[in-house]
Amino acid sequence: MAQDAREPGKQELPTEEELTRAGLRLAVEGAVARITISRPERRNAMTGRTWTTLAHIGQALPGDVRIVVIAGEGDIFSAGIDLNMFTPEGVDGERSIVAGLADGSADEADLDAYISELQQGFLWLRRPDLVTIAAVRGHAIGAGFQLALACDLRILADDARFCMKEPALGLVPDLTGTKPLVDIVGVHRATEICLTARKVGAEESRELGLATLVVGVDELEGAVDDAVAGLMATNPDAAVATKALLQQAAGNTLEEQCAAERKAQVGRLTALAKAMAPGA
Repeated sequence: MAQDAREPGKQELPTEEELTRAGLRLAVEGAVARITISRPERRNAMTGRTWTTLAHIGQALPGDVRIVVIAGEGDIFSAGIDLNMFTPEGVDGERSIVAGLADGSADEADLDAYISELQQGFLWLRRPDLVTIAAVRGHAIGAGFQLALACDLRILADDARFCMKEPALGLVPDLTGTKPLVDIVGVHRATEICLTARKVGAEESRELGLATLVVGVDELEGAVDDAVAGLMATNPDAAVATKALLQQAAGNTLEEQCAAERKAQVGRLTALAKAMAPGA
């Protein structure tokens, strides 16, 4: 799968200037990387550069990073895509998504390839060697909702609001969010959420399984830290093997999943036995 094809640590992390231009902040402390969406003047709206830089971060993270936390600056996760991307002028220094489409001068195959490039900013968050956490305050709209859906865990403050806004704008959700939404809530509820573009509050998100945990606004940081500590206490190799098993379960028959469990367990038992052997 595409998200597993990454080779962490094979290139340099984005510079501070590159991160600032993308509206991001990054802090890596040991095994934990913290990414903050930081465009408060635009309610943390994101652009193509935001997502290509996220992909760059995923490719370049040090190999010992196990946990990635994504949050928004201030009292909002993200207002979604910067709507200037849909103007002929686009966002300063970036391509317009719609330029040339009306008169047929744009290449649709090129646009398809560009959207695929943007999706890479979301796909890497599913890698089995990482556990990813979205720490959500306030609104997570459209692309912001999809970014949260790309993460393994979503810890919400009680003021959090999800909204899949794209259909209301004449668009479809195209940043990898439709599959996890359907996987979590089912196709019928996902249809209702998307086609009404209504806001889904924190308590409803917990009931639907969209929220792993809901806490008070003042408790969000501590709840995320507690989750990180709990995840870090697990054997890292067992964590990778278990996440890989869980990710393939939905697509496997029972027999296939049993075989996958056996194979993974043989690998873990062999590794543990070697670690306990005299002279290891």
